[in-house]
Amino acid sequence: MRHSIWLSVVLLVCQQPMAGTQILRPNILLILVDDLGYGDLSLAANPAISTPNLDRLAAESVHFTEFYVSPVCAPTRASLLTGRYHQRTGVQSVTNGYETINPDETTLAEILKSTGYRTGIFGKWHLGEYYPSLPNAQGFDEYIGFRTGHTDKYFNATLEKNGRAHATYGYITDVLTQEAFQFIKTAEKQPFFCYLAYNAPHTPLQIDSSWFAGHLKQGLPERTARVYGLIENLDQNIGSLLDSLASHNLTDNTIVIFLSDNGPISGWQLPQDHMRYNAGLRDQKFTIYEGGIRTHCFWSWPGRWPSSRRSDVFGAHIDVVPTLLEVLQIANPLGHQIDGISLKSTLEGSSENVPMRTFFQKYALGTFDSHWPYPGGIARKGDWKMVNGTELYDLEADPGEQRDLAAIYPDTLRKLDEAYHSWWQSILSGSERAKANILVGHLTEEIIELQPHHGIKQGNITFTGKRGLTGEKIGTHPSGVDGDWLAGWEGPDDGITWPIDVQANGKY
Repeated sequence: MRHSIWLSVVLLVCQQPMAGTQILRPNILLILVDDLGYGDLSLAANPAISTPNLDRLAAESVHFTEFYVSPVCAPTRASLLTGRYHQRTGVQSVTNGYETINPDETTLAEILKSTGYRTGIFGKWHLGEYYPSLPNAQGFDEYIGFRTGHTDKYFNATLEKNGRAHATYGYITDVLTQEAFQFIKTAEKQPFFCYLAYNAPHTPLQIDSSWFAGHLKQGLPERTARVYGLIENLDQNIGSLLDSLASHNLTDNTIVIFLSDNGPISGWQLPQDHMRYNAGLRDQKFTIYEGGIRTHCFWSWPGRWPSSRRSDVFGAHIDVVPTLLEVLQIANPLGHQIDGISLKSTLEGSSENVPMRTFFQKYALGTFDSHWPYPGGIARKGDWKMVNGTELYDLEADPGEQRDLAAIYPDTLRKLDEAYHSWWQSILSGSERAKANILVGHLTEEIIELQPHHGIKQGNITFTGKRGLTGEKIGTHPSGVDGDWLAGWEGPDDGITWPIDVQANGKY
């Protein structure tokens, strides 16, 4: 058992405006949905679904039709809140400890809180299950939701409220919307930052049958029908929230940002023609093709940014923090390396000052501790996208990535591959690839509940949990996921160990 003592001091320095300038302090509502595909909106010409409220929000926004996130949940959330590639934050994937953010990262919530914002998160955290990698320790004043990557009860769920169990009544998407607006209403004397992180339409696909019966009648498979029901319920909730902002005269002074955390999942490793509609994009969640990492992203600020405008540049999750810092005239705290760029000029109607940047991704299952640059690597510059050092696509002409142009444009492929390797070396030299140990013994969090999926099993132990469309089936996972329990205790060689770092002497 290792014994260590940690001391961290965080200074947040706010840029002082020039004399005579007005400090902008709009409210910020950041809406992140879970596993919504690029084609899962009616504005994407999906004939089987109706999302009038999200279509309306898009029409009132600057609409990024090419906005990049990570292939899976936790990495996107890390980048969204820090402006940094997720590897730099300690987040590599979604389970087994690879989802835990380094507690010394500076989050958007911490930055905004230091400048007078009231901060709240409602819904899915998925950046750690142990203190201090928790919402209330990472800048959020109010937290109602769950720590893990998913929850298995969508009706009358017991959530967490600032470290304590919080019983709720009703459907979880409705509950999160209500909790978020209650927070917004009580932040009247301060600008608010509300991070509404819905878990829909992630599995388990639990929803009242009234929401998907019509889709079954259309002849859709049950999985797709349920997903569309979850999305249409989500659309209704977002519409109600936007209407509530308007009725309380908050619309004009509120920035609203909407996006999904990754692409859709239609089943594990399906052929392309068995996946649900995704507007012609290739592949789905877990992959670095466009179907796994491209989302619609809406930015609305009435009177400040144009509406009904489609951006002619691509953006990414790492751009949210630097964009808001420039809009709010806040200096970069600590001189922290931020990987994203500001999209402020694009939001204001001009793309002249947006630099020609290269955007990178690296994600492949089973390679989280690996120093190898591939598989799972991309570089995008302009319309060109390189995949794994061997494939090249012109996304303007071929957004579905059907025509590999590597043999025709070898110099373009080589330059993007070289840029990717240089970026990957900066990741390796500036971040720890291995997952961190669990920190125990903090005086502010005396009880730590060790989760099965963060342990290392021996012998016949299996990670067992609820699987299936609605979480009704019992199945096993090779390395465990959140919510699993342990089975297979048959002899003295069966067991599990957890890697921990003890923060203070004492009896445990």
